[in-house]
Amino acid sequence: MYILGINAYHGDASATLIRDGQLLVAVEEERFNRQKHCAGFPTLAIRHCLEAAGIGPADLDHVAISRDPQANLHKKVLFGLSRPGSLKKVLLDRLANAAKVRDLRLELATSLGVPGSALRATFHQVEHHKAHLASAFFVSPFPTAAVCSLDGFGDFVSTMWGEGDGNRLEIAGQVEYPHSLGLMYTAVTQWLGFPKYGDEGKVMGLAPYGQPKYLDRFLGKLLHLEPEGRFRLGTEYYNHTSEGVSMTWDAGSPSIGQVFSEQLVQLLGPPREPGSELTPYHHDIAATLQRALELGILHVLNHLQAATGETRLALAGGVALNSVTNGKILLETPFTEVFIQPAAGDNGTSLGAAYWVWHQVLGQPRGFVMQSAATGPGFTSEQVAATLEANQEALTGITVERIPDEQQLVTRLAREMAAGLVCGWFQGRMEFGPRALGQRSIVVDPRRAEMKDVLNARIKHREAFRPFAPSILAEATGEYFEQDHPSPHMLMVYKTRAEKRAQLGAVNHVDDTGRLQTVAREVLPRYYALIEAFQRETGVPVVLNTSFNENEPIVCTPQEALDCFLRTKMDVLVMEDWHLARTS
Repeated sequence: MYILGINAYHGDASATLIRDGQLLVAVEEERFNRQKHCAGFPTLAIRHCLEAAGIGPADLDHVAISRDPQANLHKKVLFGLSRPGSLKKVLLDRLANAAKVRDLRLELATSLGVPGSALRATFHQVEHHKAHLASAFFVSPFPTAAVCSLDGFGDFVSTMWGEGDGNRLEIAGQVEYPHSLGLMYTAVTQWLGFPKYGDEGKVMGLAPYGQPKYLDRFLGKLLHLEPEGRFRLGTEYYNHTSEGVSMTWDAGSPSIGQVFSEQLVQLLGPPREPGSELTPYHHDIAATLQRALELGILHVLNHLQAATGETRLALAGGVALNSVTNGKILLETPFTEVFIQPAAGDNGTSLGAAYWVWHQVLGQPRGFVMQSAATGPGFTSEQVAATLEANQEALTGITVERIPDEQQLVTRLAREMAAGLVCGWFQGRMEFGPRALGQRSIVVDPRRAEMKDVLNARIKHREAFRPFAPSILAEATGEYFEQDHPSPHMLMVYKTRAEKRAQLGAVNHVDDTGRLQTVAREVLPRYYALIEAFQRETGVPVVLNTSFNENEPIVCTPQEALDCFLRTKMDVLVMEDWHLARTS
């Protein structure tokens, strides 16, 4: 039985295909059309799912989308009727977006170039946060767990929690529009001069440069914590309940209008102009925002743990990408195990929608655990060779060598990294989610503090305050960091042990932390072999890992990897067993 899950008409459009409960493919539209955080309908991602599985549209048994316009409908209507006339256009835009969900069969048939009659599948609309919860719990290793989804908004809800048991999810509570921890973070992110969709991660990196000095301006004003894990926003500081916030989800990269109101300006001062100097005050506001978010999330999670008695937590939603908070869950709540799948944001709702149907609707038993994010396109060494052959003229001044022996290949690259070279690493199937996890990565020596500046100058061209991440052999985690809970998807930030900080100059952030990826031999054998080879060369079982891209979505194909290598100042590129190195 084939089930196609879709996230559409929202940021990070994606598609997932499962067969008899096993995950076959999960991919984001941006990796194909090269538009970051692409919204709209994931036509190319869906086509890849079908092609990779060798099936046609008529072979689909079920199709699920992670939106349900009927969910919380009466609350939406009551809220809309109570709003002033200035919100009318915004509300009409939302209704038009929702209407597309109801035409999913036609949209899918059109995108695949077939008549609607060619689709025999049953279609499902899965409420947004239920899809988030399913994406976390149903692919986790936990037989039972507390479950929580934290987001901006989806289907009129920002936060949902409950309990998972076997192949069932039970919803216990939710926080509805207009109250949202994610929206609070977005509002102050915009005030700090980072207006683009997805810029919240920049503020997480900026926060350690300041101190949370202004919690009195946040708690009790921007955010009110209430009994039983609930919270509410001081809505006067936000625009979404008075003027509305314009959002564009139809095609290309999504955009969102100004969320903060004039009253927030009166509270915090004039907003920073994008690109202008970041002052100590901005650092402190970022630190305060981060701590306010942490207190809000921990408030929800501590209530959830007390209510369920569970010590395992499955977590999802865009706010669950805040790895700094995630790293504090085991320290500041009674939970002892946490699972966050790699596409915790809205991209992962296509995964959740598919598994919601398989388990919650069809009642099928669980039999899959998502250990790896490598669920996208993969390419053979022969396909890489064809790409190199087609680009021979562009390879002047570059040595090209095939090294089929894995140990010889990783040993050579480890030595080049130890010598200070910047190396592209393109292996296996592309990752699902925002992190490069050893399939489409740039890897360098983490001991060299200067490598952070080298990467920004040559390739990444991003803000100097943003940290780079360490990939570490799983069994060495506790030796280098103060926590050793697995973090396979780079979604936890841990304190670096004092005696190891000097060895990790390029990945130890200003507050002596690292957003680490723990690498297990059985999950990522070739990436593990590379880090192990680097350990043999240097004594350090860690490499710096950043995404293989240059202000674009992470590369997907050998051609995109080669193009990025050629237009930047990368020194070495390894694609499958092909080794390329600049000679000048």
